[in-house]
Amino acid sequence: MTSRKILIIGAGELGLQVLQAIVGHPRRPVVTAVLMRPDSINTSSPSKQEQNKALEELGIHFVPGDIVEDSDQKLASIFANYDTVIGCTGFVSGTGVQLKITRSALAAGISRFIPWQFGVDYDTIGRGSPQDLFDEQLDVRDLLRAQNKTRWAIISTGMFTSFLFEPSFGVVDLDHSRMNALGSLENRVTLTTAEDIGLITAEIVLGETDLFENRPIFIGGDTISYEELAQLVERVTGKSISRHVLKTQTMQAALADDPQNGLLKYQAVFGQGRGVAWDLSETWNYQKGIKAETAEGWARRKWNWAKK
Repeated sequence: MTSRKILIIGAGELGLQVLQAIVGHPRRPVVTAVLMRPDSINTSSPSKQEQNKALEELGIHFVPGDIVEDSDQKLASIFANYDTVIGCTGFVSGTGVQLKITRSALAAGISRFIPWQFGVDYDTIGRGSPQDLFDEQLDVRDLLRAQNKTRWAIISTGMFTSFLFEPSFGVVDLDHSRMNALGSLENRVTLTTAEDIGLITAEIVLGETDLFENRPIFIGGDTISYEELAQLVERVTGKSISRHVLKTQTMQAALADDPQNGLLKYQAVFGQGRGVAWDLSETWNYQKGIKAETAEGWARRKWNWAKK
């Protein structure tokens, strides 16, 4: 099947990359649209206005809708106008939203669906992990697997590369020339940049081979250990980086004292080292000869940032 009418939910960090890759693909669909809140479409923010203008110039249609406030029925009536829906809004929308989107997509009877699952291997991590939002991702998979009308694909990307280097995540601390390994220095994490996720998603959706086979598709730009990460930062910055290990027990104890701390939830999950890394040779993009940016490539591209 060829997608002729595609709706992307959200125009954030990933949504923008997916939108640009979709309209830039040789098999560009007849209609590419983005679902955004009305106040984001009719924004007074100069930067948002500039972003919206750029999307309009690419021929992207704006569809008003609110995944938090709108009912399942309202969202289903919107989704029903498209043959493919791609969820690009993460966990910031709150608990229950990904389930609502999935219910609405199935109620709409769309042909193909990619939910927001651009992350780790939730099946392997399982229920009851330190990050309680991951249980909802498994609920979404249960809904999808319990039906056979809408075909779906899940794109497992590992961690967004930028997030690993984000100071607030607490792993790479350039100000103090320090690297905090989650769990152990040998623990590994798979990384993919938002740009590459967008390009690979467009190829999965619009390529000649139909990949909507009701299963996860694993992709990646890099898989590295925290020791390799420290060495990478040393090469890129020219600084000597001290290594420290955040023990799983320590993170879980801190989380018990502060159970609503989202940062600790993510650190604890990645510290367990299960379901967060896979060999690049097994990824779909590697097997198709599609190279994605490595962590070092990303860091060197952000050299001015890294030197601070």
